[in-house]
Amino acid sequence: MTMQSFLAGGLLLVLVSSCGDQNTKSPVQAPGAEKSAKTTVLEAGADILQGKAPLRQLDIYLDGFHFYNGNQKAQMEAHHFCQKLNEDVTQCVIYDGNGPGAKIMGIEYIVSRRLFEKLPAEEKKLWHSHAYEVKSGTLVAPGLPDAAEHELMEQVVSTYGKTLHTWHTDRDKELPYGSPQLMMGFTKDGQTDTAMVGQRDRRLGVSSAKKRQQRADIQAPPVLSGADAWEKGEVRQFVVSDKAGSGHQH
Repeated sequence: MTMQSFLAGGLLLVLVSSCGDQNTKSPVQAPGAEKSAKTTVLEAGADILQGKAPLRQLDIYLDGFHFYNGNQKAQMEAHHFCQKLNEDVTQCVIYDGNGPGAKIMGIEYIVSRRLFEKLPAEEKKLWHSHAYEVKSGTLVAPGLPDAAEHELMEQVVSTYGKTLHTWHTDRDKELPYGSPQLMMGFTKDGQTDTAMVGQRDRRLGVSSAKKRQQRADIQAPPVLSGADAWEKGEVRQFVVSDKAGSGHQH
């Protein structure tokens, strides 16, 4: 079964909804008054009357792990809801859970190897590779049958991601504070918090170890020079400044 035929069959939503794709609660409780009856009615009307084409195109769900660039010990699970713009560019909205109360943590842009190769040298330092995430089995697509997920991962393995978290829900439990942070992905064994991965696996009903075995046949091309720059001490991060043009990169 190919990914194309699977999606064409119209079975994706049924299969995803029957799996553990709505069992991860947000760790954050935003302050504020409960929604009023008026707000609830307005939301219901808007849901019926307003178009939401961009949201409905976020049809791929990936679950993996990030860490703050420059602070590998600060790790968190990230729920990606993505849309392929074309065969070379994908965009994702990242949440801290997959249930109704999930908070938006940030965004990730994913590009093909071909497009990454054309980026300027300094720009490449902001991007991370996906080869290890795929081959290690830690990046998963909850709800997809193994065959469809395998085909999806064959596409992802050679791609590169640029990720910014805007709400650091691992530490900011009420509101999004501070500046956006550039995130990175893991590149080898021994980096990821195994307890965090194990807890995720049990909750979603998946096995990273089993997926690693299933993906042994996926060919991962060598990571291109410039990606994962943190491994070479080339850390880039965003900070808040009191100077004109306050947000800047260093």
